[in-house]
Amino acid sequence: MVKNILVKKANGETEPFSTDKIKASLTRSGADPAIIEEILNDIAIWVEEQNSNITANSTKTAKSAISTKQIYNRAFSLLRRMTSSNAARYKLKSAMMEMGPTGHPFEHFMGQIYKTLGYEEIEVAQTLQGHCLTHEVDVVATKSDGNGGHNQHVVECKYYQSNGKNAGVQVSLYVHSRMEDIFSYRKTLPEFRKYSFTGGVATNTRFSSDAIAYGEYAGLKLISWDYPKGEGLREIIDRERIFPVTVLTTLTRAQKELLMDRGIVICRQLKEELVKNSVLLNELSLSNNKKRHLQNELNSLLSAS
Repeated sequence: MVKNILVKKANGETEPFSTDKIKASLTRSGADPAIIEEILNDIAIWVEEQNSNITANSTKTAKSAISTKQIYNRAFSLLRRMTSSNAARYKLKSAMMEMGPTGHPFEHFMGQIYKTLGYEEIEVAQTLQGHCLTHEVDVVATKSDGNGGHNQHVVECKYYQSNGKNAGVQVSLYVHSRMEDIFSYRKTLPEFRKYSFTGGVATNTRFSSDAIAYGEYAGLKLISWDYPKGEGLREIIDRERIFPVTVLTTLTRAQKELLMDRGIVICRQLKEELVKNSVLLNELSLSNNKKRHLQNELNSLLSAS
């Protein structure tokens, strides 16, 4: 129904409008097929109307094109009216951008990711000694190798508040040199005699192709929104139900920031805290109705589907 309409992406580039990406995101949210179809029809009609208004008032340039963010916001608003838990899952990507601006909540979030991936000891915001320098690192994840030794994974987190920003090759180069300094020193220490080491970079957006190429060459373990294929953040979060608290539609931004300041960065943590911590509920200043809505949203998000 919608043909030859350009939309503007977060990086400023334009692409032909298609409902395919919206449909894929809505499907991942777990929304009912009938609801998805209703939203897609609404979006298609709305995009045509907006494009007609733009055409009537200006030339169709990148500056005047409908943005993918506008389309996303409309789809999210429609979905939220129909089902809050599906809306929460649908807004996952934008929710990752709401963990700033410092990036510290994202570091704790990645700690939870590595814990789910089997690392037994997680340390966040550590200072490690290298041969030449001391280095501040974001996550140190350690697990047993099953043979009396340990694997230690040291991670640099690159957090961005815009989808248009990606981690470039300079990040891989910089992190690799830091890890070499740290690991060469640790290998000289008796307490790390039975340790193997890997370095990595985690970002909430994407890596450039050069960053991936160098990272793979240097042995860095990279993880981004959609890399490695099938094992990126999107897939891990969805599969393991490690949703950040910023996806919740029943809480305000201020309430979410309060939680993150308390070190509560994922919905599973919040659900556990609400059971044992009445003080936290008081700090959130939730009405009884809001409490019920929050519990229902958490239960729906964290239940297997």
